[in-house]
Amino acid sequence: MKKKTKLISQDKVVNLIFYIIAVIMILMVIYPLWFIIIASFSNPADVASGQVWIWPKSWDMSGYKELFKQAQIWKSYGNTIIYTLVGTLIALAVNIPAGYAMSRSNLAGKKWINIFYIIPMFVSGGLIPTYLVVRSFGLLDSFWVMVLPFSVSTYNIIVARTFFKSSLPESLWEAAQIDGCSTIRYFFQFALPLSKAVIAVIGLWTAVGLWNSWFNALIYIKNEELQPLQLLLRRILISNQSLLGAATGTMAQELRQLSDMMKYASIVISTLPIMCLYPFLQKYFNQGVMIGAVKE
Repeated sequence: MKKKTKLISQDKVVNLIFYIIAVIMILMVIYPLWFIIIASFSNPADVASGQVWIWPKSWDMSGYKELFKQAQIWKSYGNTIIYTLVGTLIALAVNIPAGYAMSRSNLAGKKWINIFYIIPMFVSGGLIPTYLVVRSFGLLDSFWVMVLPFSVSTYNIIVARTFFKSSLPESLWEAAQIDGCSTIRYFFQFALPLSKAVIAVIGLWTAVGLWNSWFNALIYIKNEELQPLQLLLRRILISNQSLLGAATGTMAQELRQLSDMMKYASIVISTLPIMCLYPFLQKYFNQGVMIGAVKE
């Protein structure tokens, strides 16, 4: 009994240590996000002097006010939302069926198709050839350049393939065949309804990538009416830095504080929708990451 009690006591100590480490790691992740949020609502002088820790000492909305004075920001916000929604749907429509097809053991030429998909993961044509291809298809300065050319993701296809191969038993397909079910019908009526986890994971990954995308818009879009939010925020911050470099004295200090406020506000504005979306998909996200992680 003494030995058993000692083991239980040791287990409690180990669990307590793990809990403390977990709490510390959570705080290390959460606090920088929280600091950015409270700093965006704080007086710039308080932030610069280190007086803002847990809660704003004095409230100041000047960063948000200056951002929302930009006439283009709501248009760019709308563009980003549309790019994210449409691009995610297209990516799911392309990558999920491809992953399912790759999971089938009777797929003709499976080995060569695997090679065809894997090579671009390590070797790409580069920016200039990609630009020439996009231009030759007439996609420059258009809505579709943000959602079509980069919708195929080999990594997402591999994740979907692993999920289908490890999570859908072959007996389910055999039973469906006996009942006269075709491959397409099996995919839509059986495979997809059982694949909410991997759909949520790939959808979240794609949505986050599209929401944060600015480089593709910088290269392929010149029309300001089509530019996404991230590119507009980048242009505003660069413009503020240029003004700051030309200013001197008290004006330079005021511009520096305003620039810092706009940086914090830009981070909050650009990340808030994704942060609000993630809790609703967290359950599926955790399932999708773990399923198929041990065996393929």
